Amino acid sequence: MANKIKLSILGISFSQVQAGAYALIFAEENGIRRLPIVIGTPEAQSIAIVMEDIKPPRPLTHDLVRSVFEKLSIELVEVYIYKFEDGAFYSDLLIRHNGEEFHLDSRTSDAVALAIRTNSPIYTTEEIMRNMSIVFDEQNPIIPNESAATSADDNEAELENLSELGLDSLKTRIEDAIRNEDYELAGRLRDEINKRKTNS
Repeated sequence: MANKIKLSILGISFSQVQAGAYALIFAEENGIRRLPIVIGTPEAQSIAIVMEDIKPPRPLTHDLVRSVFEKLSIELVEVYIYKFEDGAFYSDLLIRHNGEEFHLDSRTSDAVALAIRTNSPIYTTEEIMRNMSIVFDEQNPIIPNESAATSADDNEAELENLSELGLDSLKTRIEDAIRNEDYELAGRLRDEINKRKTNS
């Protein structure tokens, strides 16, 4: 457990750099790092309705799974986001039934949608937080300036030209993204910086 970092869901924002997707933002417990993960629209909606305490007219798929868990006395012990590979996060569901524990592979978005419905904890690794997170100092927050915010088209154009930017410029832009609390854009910039370091 020492290597596990407990996460909480900070919020969901519309992805400005990937059409039809959302950025699920996690915050580490008792820390200043943020972990943005891009998820699809159906999964974002499934998570958002629980966060907003909205009752759908008919059960969604994740509601159905939760009902099955309840009827069969299955406990979702925890969700563990344990790996990032080829642009995707991998998660493990630890469930307990009749005193036995089982591990199930899951998409991270589905795992989170179940965790939020069962009040189960979500964890990740220190390695993922070290390599994929964004640092935001809440002790010295900077209120976003509307004039500094960029539109979706501007962000897309900026990301298309990342390979043309120098490392110092990338670092400056990631600082601006963090100040504006645009963690999803900051995550893309972070990926480009990490790619430069790997290739150097």
